[in-house]
Amino acid sequence: MSRAKHWLNNWLRNWVVWSLYDGSGYAVKDWADAGYKCYCFNYDGANHGDYDGVKIIHPNIEYVNVWIDSHFLVMFSPELSVYPDPDIILAFPPCDDLAVSGARWFADKRKKDPYFQQKAAYNAKLVETLASMYNVPWMVENPVGALSTLWRKPDFIFNPCAYGGYLPEDDKHPAFPEYIADRDAYTKKTCIWCGNGFKQPLFRPVSMPDEWEDSKQHAKLGGKSKRTKMIRSLTPRGFARAVFLANDRAITRTTLNRVLPD
Repeated sequence: MSRAKHWLNNWLRNWVVWSLYDGSGYAVKDWADAGYKCYCFNYDGANHGDYDGVKIIHPNIEYVNVWIDSHFLVMFSPELSVYPDPDIILAFPPCDDLAVSGARWFADKRKKDPYFQQKAAYNAKLVETLASMYNVPWMVENPVGALSTLWRKPDFIFNPCAYGGYLPEDDKHPAFPEYIADRDAYTKKTCIWCGNGFKQPLFRPVSMPDEWEDSKQHAKLGGKSKRTKMIRSLTPRGFARAVFLANDRAITRTTLNRVLPD
C-alpha cells in the first residue's frame, strides 16, 4: 500500500476511544455522538455490577466484558489486540481500596492482604503504560485517596459542579435524578492523572442549591451494595462533555460520518 493511501485510510477511519473500567458508557457518549467508535472495557462481575439498565446503548459504543490486569496489557497490546488502535484512553479504576472515604476499612483489609493498596494502584498505573504503547493521550480518574502517595500527585482536581455549565439549564440526570443533582451541581473532590497530550478542560461552574451542597445526595445511598457503588461511580456528564470538547482531535477536520453534539 502506498504511503498516500495508508494516510488516507487512517484519515477516513473512525476515530477510536478506549474507556477502561467503564461499564456505563457515560464517559464516552459525546465521543460516540461525534462519530468515534468507543470501546468500554469492564468486568461485569466486578463490585459495581454489570450496569444493567443504566449503560448507554449507542451504535458507536461497544462493551467488552474483560478483567483488567497485567494480562490485559498483553492481550490488548499493539501486537496482539483485535480491536482498533485507540486515539485516546480514558480510565476509571476501582477506588474501594484507595479513596479516603473507605479508610476505616483499610486496617482490616491490610491484615488480609498487606499489598492490597499497591495492587489497586497498579490498576491505575497500567493505563499510562498502555497509552505509552500506543503513544496516545490518556486520563485516569479517582477520588482523593492513597493513589497520590502510591503513584504521584494528580495533575488537577475538580468537583462535578465545576463542569456543570457544559450541561443544559433544564438538565436532569437520565437515570438517577433523585440521587444526582441537576447539572451535576454537587461536590465530590475528584483527582485526574493524565499525560501524553491530554488537555485539561476549562471549568464552567454552576452554583449549588443548598439541599445538594457537600454531596448530600450521597447520604441517601447507604450501604455497600453493588447498586450503591454503581451510582456513585457514574462519570459526571458535564465533566465527560468537557473532556470531549477539550480533547477531540478531529474537531477541526472534515469527515463523512462525524456530527458534533449540540
